[in-house]
Order: sequence, then C-alpha cells, then structure tokens
Amino acid sequence: MNNQAQYLIGVDGGGTGTRTLLANAQGVELGRGSAGPSGLAHGADLAWLSILAAIADAFAQAGMTTPPLDQIALGCGLAGVNNTQWAADFTAKNPGLAGLAIETDAGTTLLGAHQGQPGVVIALGTGSVGEVMQADGSRREVGGWGFPSSDEASGAWLGLRAINHVQHVLDGRSAPDALSKALIAFCALDSAPELSRKDAVFNWLGLANQTKFAQLAPVLIAQAGKVAKATEIMLAAGLEVEKMALALDPSGLMPIALCGGLAEPMHAYLPASLQARVIRPQADSATGALILVKNQFMNRLSEA
Repeated sequence: MNNQAQYLIGVDGGGTGTRTLLANAQGVELGRGSAGPSGLAHGADLAWLSILAAIADAFAQAGMTTPPLDQIALGCGLAGVNNTQWAADFTAKNPGLAGLAIETDAGTTLLGAHQGQPGVVIALGTGSVGEVMQADGSRREVGGWGFPSSDEASGAWLGLRAINHVQHVLDGRSAPDALSKALIAFCALDSAPELSRKDAVFNWLGLANQTKFAQLAPVLIAQAGKVAKATEIMLAAGLEVEKMALALDPSGLMPIALCGGLAEPMHAYLPASLQARVIRPQADSATGALILVKNQFMNRLSEA
C-alpha cells in the first residue's frame, strides 16, 4: 500500500453493475459513482474498465477531477473472487493504483451490514451468497458457487426459472398466463421484434448470460402475488434463503441482514420464522469495501 494515497475508494462489483464510494485519506466520504458490471465472471479486463468508469463517476459526482491512479487506494468486494485464478488475474492487472485490497462481495457486504460486528448477511443480487462472522472474528460462507449451478434465490436464478416457464407455455406443457406474456414481450423487445414468439425466445437464449437472466427478475417480481407461477417461484426462492440462513446460523440467534437489489422484494416471500429475524443492513457493500481499504490503509500508516 502506497502511503501517499490521497483518496480511498470502496467498490461493490457485481454481475449487473458497479458502485463506488469515494473518501479522502481520513475516510471522510466525498461522493458515489456507478458503472457497468465488474463481477469477475466477465473477465478482469471488463472488470477494470467498469471500476475505472465508476471511479471517474464518483469524482465527477463530487465535483472533482479524477486524480492520477497512484493517489488512490482501492478496496474491492467483487463477485467471483472465490475463483483464485480470476482473483489473481484481476490483481495482476492493477492499472497503477496506490493500493488494492480485494474481498468477496459477501465479505464487504458483511462488513457494511453489521459495521464489522458479528452477524449474518445474505446478499441477493445478480448472484447470491451468504456469510456469517462469529464473535471471535471467524467467518464462513455458504453459496457463492456461481451461476447456473448455484446462486439460489438470485436474479439470475429467478430469471432461469422464469424463462423455463415460458418454454413450457410455448410447448403447451403449461397454460399461458400474464407472466409468460410479459416475458415473451421482454424477449422480443430485447432481441428481434419481427420474429415469432418461439424464435424470439430462442434468439434471446442464444445471447443470454448471467446478467441477462437476472434482467428477467423484475418482470417476474411484478407478477408475483398476482400470477400463481410467479408467486410459486418467489416462494421457492424464499425457502432457498431460509436454507442459507440455517446453514450459516443453526442456533437461530444471530441477526440476519438481507442485502442486495432483491432484498426488499424477497422479504414478503420468506418463511414467517425467518422474516422475524431479518434486519435492515446498517450500510451497503461499497461502504464495507471502504471499511476494508480504510483498515488496511490506516494499518500501513500506523506501521510506517
């Protein structure tokens, strides 16, 4: 870590977007920025492009010109850091920052949600992951294996099940409903409006990745509570969240912060016993990433 860093930035990097929190060297917050996805499944080069764009946006929102990178120390909570090769590739491509600290997005979400205190977080965004920090500081993670084999109750998981419903409807295996109609319309607009319904869905699937599947989640959520299939999928997601919570804290005594873009819409579909334990996070993953880099930066200064 370069002791000359003038700015500290926390980065929350996911499969759909990147959010940054800018502070001065004393940790005083100055502004926030955003850009495209920086989850490492998209590759280190794209991750850095998005992060640098979000850094520039944060300085712009603060009314400042972006300084040279060697004046900035960065803390990153990134989806995909569990893959050691992806993490090593990302670190090797550091574009010249004064300092770089990386963590899983679950780790920075945990830091932000409970401000470094013991507790559980379950993050529901494009992907999903859960993590617990015990009173002794030890941590353990569940989920986070990646899409499509894991990421239960995430946007991509919901989208995959939503599009499977469309396939059943188009085949005649399930009856059409408002959910299938809305999803088919989404696929047609996102691919080629002149195609037949089935061809439009095939075309959309040919281009689909984790991020695109997650873009179907809002369509599904809008129909939940009104259309039986949409409600069924959301309730199934709620049960997956409960499984993560039980695996993280079998005692059932720790506070659980539900975080991420899907936290609010998911709450109503959680089992009642889990709803009673869920609290609002004190801060977000970008704040947790700022705590991460602030701790490392301040430790280096104290050692200097």
